[in-house]
Amino acid sequence: MFDSLPLCQCLKIKYPLILGGMAWIGKGALAAAVSNAGGLGTIGSGSMTLVELREEINRCQMSTTKPFAVNILMLDPAVEEKVSLLLELRVPVVIFGAGNPGAFLETFRRAGAVTMGVVSSENLALLLERAGVDFIIGEGCESGGHIGSVTTMVLIPALADLLRTPVIAAGGIADGRGIAAAFMLGAQGVQIGTRFIASVESDANETYKQMILKSGIRDTVVTGERLGHPVRVLKTSFSKKIKRMELDSSEEAERLLLGSYRKAYQNGNLHEGSFLAGQSAGLVHEVSTCQEIIDKMFTQATTILEYTNTHIIERRKNEQRGSI
Repeated sequence: MFDSLPLCQCLKIKYPLILGGMAWIGKGALAAAVSNAGGLGTIGSGSMTLVELREEINRCQMSTTKPFAVNILMLDPAVEEKVSLLLELRVPVVIFGAGNPGAFLETFRRAGAVTMGVVSSENLALLLERAGVDFIIGEGCESGGHIGSVTTMVLIPALADLLRTPVIAAGGIADGRGIAAAFMLGAQGVQIGTRFIASVESDANETYKQMILKSGIRDTVVTGERLGHPVRVLKTSFSKKIKRMELDSSEEAERLLLGSYRKAYQNGNLHEGSFLAGQSAGLVHEVSTCQEIIDKMFTQATTILEYTNTHIIERRKNEQRGSI
């Protein structure tokens, strides 16, 4: 059902699923596990030094022969050095976030790499299409981490209508129902992050994983809005404190946020840590392997899409024929 989609055709992968490029959590082992399970694993380079990024790419390459991606943020002070490293190590897929990667696209194209860009608006999507990225990932505000202001339900059909470039849906997707819905909205694939925090292969600490499992759909909050950098995190006493402080002292809130993502990832520090996660955390109820997660997702998505085709689309066609 899925192997004819542009993402699967281009990358020779079984499922049109991309692992979201998560800072701190998106390491080489998790990326390799997702790729080996039939998706496209992604190493999130945002929290890594050049030495660490090289190590994680090497670890991924030793663990899979399948394609994988590296996510790079255009705001990263070391973006040019990381681009050079990806070219040196012949990374097959590069996903750009937080800006326009136009200056680097031709270099990657000549190297044979597939390029993607993450957007939360129509304007940036058009810029990336004109620049020549191969796929555009539309990320709704349900996502964890840095977000825009438009929901996935609205953003994806808007981008599908606007663009010729294939659109990948991200934000609020954690199971086969979300995948099926994304296709109905006009997406050609999905990007999923939060669900894989609670995977066996994720090296998120046990506190982090249990917080995901215990979360409801209202248990995230957006911090940093008044600082100009909105980030969705799990609701904790610390994130509530940050929200209050933003109203009174943006400088103090910004100071407290420094290092808070590292503290959440490394130590599960509930008092000083910001736990990145999307609203779909409320749909995650168990820790499973990446293979189990992906197989279950696409079994469910296939059932829904086949039912839709058989019982709704075909029935409608028959009704139209009968009225002629």
